[in-house]
Amino acid sequence: MKSFSPEPYPIADTAQQIQPFHVMKILGEAKTLEAQGHDIIHMEIGEPDFSSLPQVHKAAQDAMETGQTHYTPTLGLPELRAALSNFYRGFYGAEVPAERMMLTPGSSSGLQLLLTALLNPKDKVLMTDPTYPCNREFVRLLKGQLISVPVTESTRYQLTLPLLKAHWQDGIKVVMVASPSNPTGTIIEADELVAMAEFAAQKGAYLLVDEIYQGLVYDRPAESILSRCAHLDNVLVINSFSKFFCMTGWRLGWIVAPTFLVPTLERLGQNLFLSAPTLSQYGALAVLKPDALAELEQRRQTFQKRRDTLMQAMQEAGFAPRLCPDGAFYLYWDISAFSDNAEAFCLELLHETGVALTPGTDFGHYRAQQHVRLAYTTDEETLRRAVEKLKRALRKRAPLSNT
Repeated sequence: MKSFSPEPYPIADTAQQIQPFHVMKILGEAKTLEAQGHDIIHMEIGEPDFSSLPQVHKAAQDAMETGQTHYTPTLGLPELRAALSNFYRGFYGAEVPAERMMLTPGSSSGLQLLLTALLNPKDKVLMTDPTYPCNREFVRLLKGQLISVPVTESTRYQLTLPLLKAHWQDGIKVVMVASPSNPTGTIIEADELVAMAEFAAQKGAYLLVDEIYQGLVYDRPAESILSRCAHLDNVLVINSFSKFFCMTGWRLGWIVAPTFLVPTLERLGQNLFLSAPTLSQYGALAVLKPDALAELEQRRQTFQKRRDTLMQAMQEAGFAPRLCPDGAFYLYWDISAFSDNAEAFCLELLHETGVALTPGTDFGHYRAQQHVRLAYTTDEETLRRAVEKLKRALRKRAPLSNT
């Protein structure tokens, strides 16, 4: 009798096209080495090393003890939406009505929700290369067309109005930018952002601004595009309680959208996730209060000192980055003098030095093999030690030819 070996059950073509995060391979290897007793310095994962604030814990505990453990409205707790409106007024000087706010289970859910509301198959989305991986993958998931704009240090790895005009195509529905950005930590000046929003509006397209790291900016005040674009109805903003607010594990983000789009977002949210986590929302109410914001400002200053320490240490080591980041907690490092294979470079350095970095291939294709991302989410002494380890290892390498 002929044996029968069934084929595997089918998986959606779109799902099979979604790429993994390359950094997870680095993280897994780093954890294995750590378990074997090796000293590992983690500079690969984009997460604050600070825990969430005690005020957040108490607020969530109080909510739990008083039985506030049921679903919230899909748009979020009304009092939290009102608190976010007050936060924009006090922190950014922006008048943003609570009716334009929607709480989401993390900012990634917010991005997925917005793109689901906006994109038909084959609609085009323009973004930079490099960019955060989910930006590309969500467009693919929705069968949209990706327009990638290669950017370099000449524009601080950011989109500009001249670049936007030069790469414009018919059919572009959404332009996506991030300020500060991941992986580069650079910002887009407010005038440039508004000019791009106005150009997109003329073309009948949206400008979607990722402001997830906006609270973590250095040498300047934080500034949201929402303080400058009251005259525009095509501007969308996603933000998060993860980075500046140090609440990564609470999985809570938010959207600011024009009023006409909110009912669509609410209807989609009811179907996709029903509501954001209830206890997380009560915790977020506490983190928006003045005492918590004062503590977060101290943490922001700590991150700025870490940035300055890392930049100085790398300069003294002889391999200074081309740009100093304006915000977030990332440094995008051109390694073309040492390697043309970022993933191999990161794995080799991990085993040789115990320093874990993220390969540029997570963030796109353009010059990705010649870049790595460093996250300065550890203390200053550890950052100096990491650079010293890298310096000793890289001194042994023959430099790559520039030809």
